[in-house]
Amino acid sequence: MRQAAPTRDAIVPPGRQALYERHRYSAAIRSGDLLFVSGQVGSREDGSPEPDFEAQVALAFTRLSAVLAAAGCTFDDVVDVTTFHTDPAAQFDAVMRVRDGVIGAAPYPNWTAVGVTWLAGFDFEIKAIARIPAAA
Repeated sequence: MRQAAPTRDAIVPPGRQALYERHRYSAAIRSGDLLFVSGQVGSREDGSPEPDFEAQVALAFTRLSAVLAAAGCTFDDVVDVTTFHTDPAAQFDAVMRVRDGVIGAAPYPNWTAVGVTWLAGFDFEIKAIARIPAAA
């Protein structure tokens, strides 16, 4: 007998609802005790890319942190990360500087980095899967 699928709940951080409605996707989906976060980019408040690459990466991590927080998570709850880079070899050091300041101590989450040719004007995108902590 097939079991009913867990409910799929959309998670949107405060102040970003219009962006997600305009582009017709959710910032994250909570399914059971897992949180699937859509790719986050280093967009300024008007939605345009932050021009400085390292600042763009930091802003993408800030956007990811806000989505995690809206679901009651932190980076400690992240189990899987995928990042997309327009020039991985040239960008690696800057990404690692930002990452090291955000991701906690070992054990680290799984991480897959993918080189791409287009990110809608951005040079970096990060998506994640987190386990939602049990309510205390």
